[in-house]
Amino acid sequence: MSDVRETRLNSLRELVSVRFKEFLREPEALFWSFGFPILLAIGLGIAFRSKPADVAHVAFIPSPSAPPAPEPFKTEIPTPERAAHVDSILVGALKHDSLLAVEVLSADSANEALRTGRVAIVVSVDPAMQLHYQFDDTRPDARNARLVVDDVLQRALGRRDQVPTQDRQVREVGSRYIDFVVPGLLGMSIMGGGIWGLGFSIVDQRRKKLLKRLVATPMSRAEFLASYMISRLVMLTIEVGVLLGATILLFGVPMRGSLLTVATIIVLSALAFGGLGLLIASRAQTIEGASGMMNLAMLPMWVLSGVFFSSENFPNLVQPFIKALPLTATNDALRASMLRGVPLPGMWPEFAVLAVWTLVCFGVALRIFRWR
Repeated sequence: MSDVRETRLNSLRELVSVRFKEFLREPEALFWSFGFPILLAIGLGIAFRSKPADVAHVAFIPSPSAPPAPEPFKTEIPTPERAAHVDSILVGALKHDSLLAVEVLSADSANEALRTGRVAIVVSVDPAMQLHYQFDDTRPDARNARLVVDDVLQRALGRRDQVPTQDRQVREVGSRYIDFVVPGLLGMSIMGGGIWGLGFSIVDQRRKKLLKRLVATPMSRAEFLASYMISRLVMLTIEVGVLLGATILLFGVPMRGSLLTVATIIVLSALAFGGLGLLIASRAQTIEGASGMMNLAMLPMWVLSGVFFSSENFPNLVQPFIKALPLTATNDALRASMLRGVPLPGMWPEFAVLAVWTLVCFGVALRIFRWR
């Protein structure tokens, strides 16, 4: 009995060793596993770094014959030049705001600038002292520009706040975009490694008739599939450690939860995606067919599961489907641990989703897997 156990352990050890050698001999696999996630995190961290608010570009159309400034407003203007005409009052007020960049243009030039996106909003005033705003309400920057411009102009024309306000600007680590996106990148890396890393290799061996030869060995189906999972978990530990270490060092991404919690999430996610990869590869005969099924499985999760933006942006009608996806559960659990410090018991809904995917995918994969 001990000899049989020793034989099985030796075969599993050799199979795991083969998996590592296959991985290390593929430069592309090394790049996509280690280099790409770090480069993507650095690029997104630089693009969405903490910086001052964006400046809105405004075009002002001067009145054909600017009416005189009303008498009550003349005393409100700090310089004589702005008191001369309503146009000068408004343009001066707009230029005085640091969040606005103002150009005085003719009507045709202003409309052209708005049409081409060079300015976010066009402002004009008629002889009846009514302000006119032209902007595209589907553009968030244009809607924000409209609010800022109207506030500036109304104040320049004498409006006063009924209640005094006080601003306190807070920039908390954990609320930045890089803090949001790093757990998503971790989830995406786990998913890609589990589905592509396992599925592609198995299909490639079946295509090359290598699996057919392994049938004649004492190795069991479970040992063969377990070798993939063990090697994947070891490599995943290194991948996650490199990505987390780089983002914490370069951008100060917080780690408010315990390392044990994060490790548990990663292991459960790796098992779920590994099972999905094995399920896809259990019957696929060609690389093209396997690639199509893998992309079909991953594409909805790339879009819906909140890698680069919150999954809450989608309608409530599809939220139950989104929450049932393994990548959504992975990303939500990682963000809860890393950004909010939620302990393991607080993540049972996400763990339940991952457990169901693991059991179903592994169970079906073991049942329908074929060597030829």
